[in-house]
Amino acid sequence: MFRWLSVAALALAACAQLPPSPQEIDAKRFEPAPGKAVIYMVRELPDISREASSVMLDDDLMGTTYPGTFFRWVVAPGRHRIRGFAGDAGAMVIDVLPDRIYYVQQTYTRGFTGFGQSFFRLVPEPYGRGAILRSELVGGR
Repeated sequence: MFRWLSVAALALAACAQLPPSPQEIDAKRFEPAPGKAVIYMVRELPDISREASSVMLDDDLMGTTYPGTFFRWVVAPGRHRIRGFAGDAGAMVIDVLPDRIYYVQQTYTRGFTGFGQSFFRLVPEPYGRGAILRSELVGGR
C-alpha cells in the first residue's frame, strides 16, 4: 500500500506546472516600449493542429509556437512581416506606430498537400490579453 501511494505521489509531482519565468511575468504586464512598438503573437490552446510551427519576423527566425504559447516582440515603428517558415506560406504585413501594442493571433493547420499553414490576424486588445494570460512565453526580442 505504501509503495502504491509513493508512486501516486511521484506521478502527481511530475505533473506540477513550473512557475512562470521573470521574462514571462514582465511580458504579461503589457507595458509599451518608449519610442518602439510591441507585437504580441499568440497561438491559442486549443488550436486546429497541435503540431509545432516555426515563425519568422521580417527576415529573422523567431522560434517555434505550439498551442498555448506566445511571443513578445519590441520593434521599430514601421512595416513588419510575420510569416511561417519553410513550407508554411502563411504571412501578414503589419504597420506599427511607436508607443503602441498590437495583438496578432496565429492559427496553424495541416493542409491536403502535407504542408502546414499559418493564418495570422490582428485581434482586439481584450481578446489578445486574455489569450496571452492563458499562454506561456516562448520567446521575444
